Amino acid sequence: MDKAVKKIDFHTHILPEELPDFGKQYGGERWPSIVRVDENTAHIMVQGKVFRIISSETWDPAKKIERMNLDGIDMQVLSPIPIGLCYWAPAEGAAAIARLQNEYIGDLVKKHPDRFIGLGTVPLQDVEAAIKEMDYCIHTIGLKGIELGTNVNGLGLDDPSFAPFFEKAENWNVPLFFHPYDMVGKERTAQSGLTYTVAMPIELALAAANFVMNGMFERFPKLKICLAHGGGAFPFILPRMEQGWHVFPESRKTPHPPSHYAKYFYYDVLVYDPINVEYLTRLFGHERLFMGTDYPFAIQESPPGKSVLETNYLTREQREAIMGGNALRFLQNT
Repeated sequence: MDKAVKKIDFHTHILPEELPDFGKQYGGERWPSIVRVDENTAHIMVQGKVFRIISSETWDPAKKIERMNLDGIDMQVLSPIPIGLCYWAPAEGAAAIARLQNEYIGDLVKKHPDRFIGLGTVPLQDVEAAIKEMDYCIHTIGLKGIELGTNVNGLGLDDPSFAPFFEKAENWNVPLFFHPYDMVGKERTAQSGLTYTVAMPIELALAAANFVMNGMFERFPKLKICLAHGGGAFPFILPRMEQGWHVFPESRKTPHPPSHYAKYFYYDVLVYDPINVEYLTRLFGHERLFMGTDYPFAIQESPPGKSVLETNYLTREQREAIMGGNALRFLQNT
């Protein structure tokens, strides 16, 4: 690949090295905290239990840059770890933890503008506060977009209560990144160790399907939304959704079938297999695809873009666009 072409990892996560005791100040028992094990390891704790073991690559920009250099990556797009979204929490506390993460990411971007691009988080359980924080992220500290969890206490992102937020995002041309959060069916998947492998793709598919079928792109056609994990199961159930739209006219809420609106989304290609990359390209076009890895977690694709680079279906120019150029264009919000 041409070394002059920027290689951008659209899907990476970050969390501050320390978190204050939000429970003490705002109440609630599900706040994440960080307990250091040693110089390079920490535990994310929730309700006194280890939620996730993380390395210093989660919080240390020097370690992130070192890894990028090893992998030949020019820039990472940093987004919060979903456990930090805290949609369950009192809105005031959720706004506080969002501001902490957003300023942490904004500071890293300011110090390393050639290596990092930042996405923020908002307290979406309070739409007015979410709009205020989005305004701060985009227009004050220079973040380039907002990561959203796929539901808010059981309400899908297509719920009418969130319409003012999406209206502002569309008006301000803010890129959005939909990431699985508080997964559907978690009682059945967690016991089998399927949270990250099965529950997340299903949760994302449900969120995307509801967004499409309930006409959100009819109402907000200029929204810029990227779905994590290649859209999860959504692209693979799309033909069945298409058939349902045709044979169940009484359920239609849109003038066009779901395949029409599915092309409004963008997709990271964290799908691990060249066959899946080819499928996404055939469905949506290579212009809608971004390389992403889920770094620094164990489930990351390594080396970055492996499935893209192994896809014989793509031309060199298409690979280069997916590996970086498409993401840069998507993240231009000014």
